[in-house]
Amino acid sequence: MIKSFALAAALSAILAGSALADDTPGSSEGAKVTLVYDHELPNVPGKSMRGVLVEYAPGGFSEGHTHPNSAFIYAIILEGAIRSQVNDGPVTVYKAGESFSELPGDRHGVSENASKTKPARLLAVFVVDTSQQELTFPIKK
Repeated sequence: MIKSFALAAALSAILAGSALADDTPGSSEGAKVTLVYDHELPNVPGKSMRGVLVEYAPGGFSEGHTHPNSAFIYAIILEGAIRSQVNDGPVTVYKAGESFSELPGDRHGVSENASKTKPARLLAVFVVDTSQQELTFPIKK
């Protein structure tokens, strides 16, 4: 738990001063998605690491979505609490300092602020094909 808290604090400090911020449109309500890190991996040709900050207003959410088939995602909650469901797993509430991951091909059906009164933020770190520009695709209903 202390390691997770320290990691969250360090990531918060990095994100607060990031000069890479670039708003990215998304299918959501009360959510702001910002690319904060993009770097090719020198020891893994053709792969990049991208950091995406997702900020949810109270009651905010993202529509159900998937990610590129090449993407492995590690997400850590920086502030508040996030309600999440990956594939047909349970809907789980993750609090600041907790994390989860998504494997290539996973479906992220629920991603929302667990609070109607407080904001929430998460950092999603993608390892993805460098050529892949789009990181999120809405689930077709």
